[in-house]
Amino acid sequence: MAQWTQMSQMIQHMNNDAMNSLYPPATFPIEVRHYLAEWIERQRWDDFVLEKVDQESNAQVLLDQTISMLQSIAQQNANVVDRLKLMQISRNMTMFQQQPLQFAVMVRAILTKERVLLSNPQFQQYANTESSFSNIQSVDHLVLKVLDVQDTRQKMHQLQEELNWERQNYESLQGMRHKHSQTQGRLNTESYLDQCQTLLISRLKEWRWDQHKATIGQPFDDNLNLLQTRCEQLLGVNGKLRQELVLIQSSIVVDKHPPQVIKTQSKFSTTVRYLLGEKVAPGKPVVLKAQIINELQARNLGSVPGDNVGELINNTAILEHITSTKYTCATFRNMSIKKIKRADRKGSESVTEEKFALLFSTEITITGCDTPYKIQIISLPVVVIVHGSQENNAMATIIWDCAFSEPDRVPFKVPERVPWKMMYNTLNSKFTAEVKTKHNLDQYNQHFLAQKVFFMPDFVDDFSNMLVSWAQFNKDVLPGRLFTFWQWFEGVMELTKKHLNNYWSEGLIFGFIGKQHLHLILKDRPNGTFLLRFSDSEIGGITIAYVSATENGGQTIHNIQPFTKRDLEIRSLGDRIRDINDITYLYPEFPKDEVFKKFYTGNSAPGGGYIPVSLLTKVGT
Repeated sequence: MAQWTQMSQMIQHMNNDAMNSLYPPATFPIEVRHYLAEWIERQRWDDFVLEKVDQESNAQVLLDQTISMLQSIAQQNANVVDRLKLMQISRNMTMFQQQPLQFAVMVRAILTKERVLLSNPQFQQYANTESSFSNIQSVDHLVLKVLDVQDTRQKMHQLQEELNWERQNYESLQGMRHKHSQTQGRLNTESYLDQCQTLLISRLKEWRWDQHKATIGQPFDDNLNLLQTRCEQLLGVNGKLRQELVLIQSSIVVDKHPPQVIKTQSKFSTTVRYLLGEKVAPGKPVVLKAQIINELQARNLGSVPGDNVGELINNTAILEHITSTKYTCATFRNMSIKKIKRADRKGSESVTEEKFALLFSTEITITGCDTPYKIQIISLPVVVIVHGSQENNAMATIIWDCAFSEPDRVPFKVPERVPWKMMYNTLNSKFTAEVKTKHNLDQYNQHFLAQKVFFMPDFVDDFSNMLVSWAQFNKDVLPGRLFTFWQWFEGVMELTKKHLNNYWSEGLIFGFIGKQHLHLILKDRPNGTFLLRFSDSEIGGITIAYVSATENGGQTIHNIQPFTKRDLEIRSLGDRIRDINDITYLYPEFPKDEVFKKFYTGNSAPGGGYIPVSLLTKVGT
């Protein structure tokens, strides 16, 4: 946020330096200063900011009238020096014809600073002693009086200036001074411009990076309006210095990415936004083209022949400006991948580990610029599948890519191993985002997940600095199972999202816990004490573990057969808990009817005079 504020300040500073190098405001004749002060006072001060483009017509009136007054006063001025000065100022002011609102903003800034100056207690004391000020109540009138004083001060230097005129050729001197001023002004302005542009492009990269991380559930503000405004402001300065190339090419973003797992023959859409849309030259429509590229092509954009690795249907869209929102977007609707050409795979690499991307490109012409510019942007990585059964493994590739890639990486490079702490943070972020809950995984859940991914059920030390590999995440099947760690975790996440959200959010589900830890915390608890845990042995199941008495008076712990998505679609978890008489207290000691009562449902009476029936959950035989 500090960087963004700094950039805004530098843009304002840069604009002021460029303006003041062309005509110091103090050199305006008093008549013009009076006119500016009175005109701005008749308007609403807050209306004159660069973002309010609807005030541009009013600003144009102010600019035209000011230039006209300067020219008129110059022609009537008998002093040669003053006349030349005023004509030079009026000519310099034509630089604002393309952006009159900048001129109005500058005037507003000057008068605002003068108001601050006049509010100084020392000035107020001096003002109160002057009889000519005795009846003045408005600070704005004090501003006009100060302008009179400034005008008098200027006239004191008039004789010296006329003497200089006599001693040397003024035109030659003025030309040399003007050239030097322009050179220095340009150097200063270019320095500020470089800093501002670097910060803006950095912020655009941060926005794209945050967008990338949103895939794993990290917070993301997708609002591009402020960035668009900054791009437009910088282009105004860039255009005058002929340094607009980088900004023009950096202002294209993929606003709405395609799905990151795409099934061939399935329709999808995506939207590309151009942040300098209002600066696009009118005339011929701008058509964006999309093509699918592989990892090698993504690494060598511009140098690799444009071989098609896939066939995209409906792969063109027109860049359209929406007046109501001021967005300029190209929306690709009903796109689909008809076929895909895959690279040669190495070793045990599967098709769901191969990453592609969509490349969007076009030529664009900006108003005031002579030649069109080639611009392009690539989407986030996508995995192309041909069957729904591949979706889970493809999503694992995307999760690993989004979680562990580095900014400005070589596409689409990712590490083969990452610290467990990073992996756990990713799992927690993805879980809470998918389930739409604020209830995070706790330390017990974390420890059990680490034991599971590392195949170390008896390990009790800290896992934080241990490295987990891609193979452990979603290539090697878990011991004694037919599924990988990610397949199992994703199944739990899907079950919780669809059927257990409220239970989880209220902390009623213990969740990820191994049987060894389970026995440790339930031993010595009263009979009937139970907790809810995710199944360790099958994908997408939740089980009830409870304490029960044995025939010899001891205790044992039972685990009820897991309830899956299909089971909970037939009868809810709350009703199943009510059905089971063997469980009475939720760990550590909450009466189950008090805790789960709001999840119980009644049996509605059937229509047509039928006798009602109900389903009940029965444990054992």
